[in-house]
Amino acid sequence: MDLEPALAAALASLESVPSDPRALRALDPASFERVVALSGRIVRAAQTRHAVVAGEVAWRSRPELGSAGLAQQAGHRTPEAMIRASGLTARDASTAVRVGRTVHDAAKIADLASGVVPPDPRPWLAAIGLAVAAGRLSVQAAEAVSSGVGSPSEVVSAEALGAIVARLVEAAADLEPDRLWRLARDARDELDDEGVAEREEQRRQRRSLTVYRQPDGMVRLVWLMDTETAAVVCDLLDRANSPRRGGPRFVSAPGRAGRNAELARRIEADERSTEQIASDTFAQLLQAGSTVDDGQLLGSGGAVVRVLVSEADARNRRGRAFLDGQSEAVSVATAERLACSGASSELVFSPEGHPLDLGREKRLFNRAQRRALAARDGGCRWPGCDRPASWTEAHHVQFWKRDNGSTDIADGILFCRHHHLLLHNFGWEIRRSGSRYWLIPPTTVDPDRQPRNMPSRSRAYLSLMRAGVGL
Repeated sequence: MDLEPALAAALASLESVPSDPRALRALDPASFERVVALSGRIVRAAQTRHAVVAGEVAWRSRPELGSAGLAQQAGHRTPEAMIRASGLTARDASTAVRVGRTVHDAAKIADLASGVVPPDPRPWLAAIGLAVAAGRLSVQAAEAVSSGVGSPSEVVSAEALGAIVARLVEAAADLEPDRLWRLARDARDELDDEGVAEREEQRRQRRSLTVYRQPDGMVRLVWLMDTETAAVVCDLLDRANSPRRGGPRFVSAPGRAGRNAELARRIEADERSTEQIASDTFAQLLQAGSTVDDGQLLGSGGAVVRVLVSEADARNRRGRAFLDGQSEAVSVATAERLACSGASSELVFSPEGHPLDLGREKRLFNRAQRRALAARDGGCRWPGCDRPASWTEAHHVQFWKRDNGSTDIADGILFCRHHHLLLHNFGWEIRRSGSRYWLIPPTTVDPDRQPRNMPSRSRAYLSLMRAGVGL
């Protein structure tokens, strides 16, 4: 078939269909439902063929061709830029090129000059390419599965990923792309528990906060958060939007009487939208944080994230954990660190799915204890770190979960988040001798594991100690 006339005929046929909303309004419900289904199929068919075209653009613009490639010859820097010029957004153009490449790789097209069929660079995605070409898988579903499973590693083979892909492609007809991505990522995580921490760190490295100034004088904030940060921020957002704070505009009848009458009236009288309340709340939080004394901590009253973990993973200290409300897994080491700093409560599940342990009650250092730690330590006590106390988290020298650690001043020490992560994730340890604390490096850093002194950074505390006065 000659593709160009076929596409031109399809376009002409589609353009002959009325786009007047009055024609739709005149349809009976059953006819309109069929029109909705047909229009969806048209969009899907068009996206599939456009992705296949994008894959060919990528092939004709492959890196080894340099400036002789199609995209650069047409005045575009990349294949994605050429596809974007056809009217797509940057994101949709990138998706079309990625999926199109997968379709071309799976088709095993022989080189026109040599007749040689090049090897498939991503054989685990072959089922995706074949399904897209056959019209059984949408472009969005293909992108969801391929991005969800990722690439092979030392632990996960291409064959294992191929089996996951094949299973998901078969189930894709009844699943939305977001659900497919979630299933693909969960299946990958089940094969690669050790990779959970690596992917968690990759997400952490992609975190960013960008400010855009708009022509209308407003400022737009784009905040890309890792899983742990999102759990804290979402907890605070939920509090801001709760009925107690004035979020959803409903107040039950019992809430209108007695002690809650004034609160109910205040909520109903508040003319701000839910989004405006959230904006005002975060602005107030930032303002309060900017004026705090750096010798004190912002720990009390902070967000507390619930950590969900299986009994076996909690006992073995490896595997996966989840932060309540977040879909991405985190490492058990992260769960332990959050528990240690008091930023979470832990919910342990038995193999049968029953909750076993809600955690001991007093995990947090109280406000007076945290102030005392700030006065004693003066900031992060990791050797060479200059972060003030207001930037730190309270670490249990004896891990709260692992060592049944207590919440006593002598058992606490302040670390900034960066060094708290290092301590938990890479095998560093702490030893205490009287009022002195020593950092023990892992063998990967120091085969002899020579202790490193961690003196207080508080000049006042050190002066008092030299004078023989205890705190």
